[in-house]
Amino acid sequence: MTRVSRSPSSCLTFSASLLALLLSSTALPGSRAVAAEDKSATASFSHAQPATPQTTDRRESAGSVTIGGQKIDYRAVAGTLIVHPKGWDDSTSVVESRLGLHTDNKGDGKADDGNPDAAAAMFYVAYFKKDAKPEGRPITFVYNGGPGSASVWLHMGAFGPRRIVTMNDAHDPAAPYQLVNNEASLLDVTDLVFIDAPGTGFGRIAGKDREKSFWGVDADGHAFANFITQFLGEFGRYNSPKFLFGESYGTLRSAVLVNDLQNEDNIDFNGVILLSQILSYDNEGDEPKLNPGNDLPYVLALPTYAATAWYHHRLPDNPPDLKALLKDVEQFASNDYLLALQKGADLTAESKRAVAEKLHTYTGLPVDYLLRADLRVDVGEFEKTLQENDDTTTGRLDSRFSGPTINPLSEEADYDPQSAAISSAYISAFNDYTRKTLGYGNGQEYRGGIDTHWDFRHTPPGEGQAFDGSANVMPDLAYAMKTNPTLKVMLNAGYFDLATPYYEGVYEMKHLQIPNRLQSNIEYARYESGHMVYANETALKQLHENVASFITRSSNVNPAHTE
Repeated sequence: MTRVSRSPSSCLTFSASLLALLLSSTALPGSRAVAAEDKSATASFSHAQPATPQTTDRRESAGSVTIGGQKIDYRAVAGTLIVHPKGWDDSTSVVESRLGLHTDNKGDGKADDGNPDAAAAMFYVAYFKKDAKPEGRPITFVYNGGPGSASVWLHMGAFGPRRIVTMNDAHDPAAPYQLVNNEASLLDVTDLVFIDAPGTGFGRIAGKDREKSFWGVDADGHAFANFITQFLGEFGRYNSPKFLFGESYGTLRSAVLVNDLQNEDNIDFNGVILLSQILSYDNEGDEPKLNPGNDLPYVLALPTYAATAWYHHRLPDNPPDLKALLKDVEQFASNDYLLALQKGADLTAESKRAVAEKLHTYTGLPVDYLLRADLRVDVGEFEKTLQENDDTTTGRLDSRFSGPTINPLSEEADYDPQSAAISSAYISAFNDYTRKTLGYGNGQEYRGGIDTHWDFRHTPPGEGQAFDGSANVMPDLAYAMKTNPTLKVMLNAGYFDLATPYYEGVYEMKHLQIPNRLQSNIEYARYESGHMVYANETALKQLHENVASFITRSSNVNPAHTE
């Protein structure tokens, strides 16, 4: 599932042994078969003649989806593309390939060209509207976050032609699950490419230092840029209006990615669509106590605490109008609450109690608990405490969800009820869909995500070295917007998202280092849903309308030219 961790060019040749590893049934020790069932997906390799890019590991199919009463026929392509880590240089390999040469002084079957040994086969599913002209038809690259998540969530829950039906705010019964025509698919306005992060989905990584080469802020951004540039050339889409759509950590990826694509690969994008944003990990509310002196996460999470308490009827006086309530809470959070926290030990006992009583009004948490917490309650503590009198834990990704408390004596929540409620439905449905409908995946394991130690060090634009500590890619998005003043940005957020609170995203956007006139390039949309906005069917319809409008308005083409 898409989540935020609680702890902070075209490939022209490829090593025969490594490519065989990525496409063989023994891709990684302990994994299930990764070989494509079509024997044409494998090739005969010769050490005397290096292989050209292996893009034949794909399956094509056709289908249709009905959106707003309009039937849209499409072509679906499921497959993998091979990408290399930063530092890969194809110059020597191209020349040797054309001359029929292959320098192998070590006798290990690999060209001695100084290139990194690691590589990744990244899995994707693309949907193209039939009979549409590529130069006028927008194309949107879609991915989830994690870090280390596949795109199954956005694919099956939001924008693919088929959608999984789940409960609105409760645990889904076990299989069978229901897939239905997706009226909210974006295929009415754009072609779609769902990309799985390296090592997830049906993709695999291999070679020396493979984790270091792909599992980090900058390494991941480079891999996705490599994938997208390859894809644009492979399918002839360089001249199409282009968009990025990232969720959760995928929003952080988007900031890095759009900057890399525009300022390293010279490919301007029309728009960046962000869902459940986090651009600076210093703002997350999971464990701010590990970063004492930074009180901002408590401030930015407070409106979501209020929305959650309102939803579960835990406020002393539950007002009927959620938006009016949140407007008051935002005002209090950014003024009186922030000032009180900044005073630290200078805050008087009388003032501290007054703030605690106001927090009680907005969160439903007991005044004595708030005082003992020094007015600072992190997300995990809020999840555990809000409904603890009923032995109930509140959801994190979507705080409308609740579940039985694992350990009543714990200080924080031990699990996320929403993740537990819907994960089986998504993973089961996609595994069935990809094999029966897309014709891809027999004999392979689909990995919804990886559990890994991510390298959060990041080199901001214009800097020569990576900085240790929490990742902050606000400079990347700002740089991309300044170097391409036509770039449009859209922020979508759910009121009930405790993983990336909606007010956090607003704060980050308002603090981008851009001229004020570029703030008009940013637009906002909020929904009565959680981190996965699309888990609420009403919100999903609104999300489709808002995003479709954004893409259409930002594409710079005459709609008549897209047919």
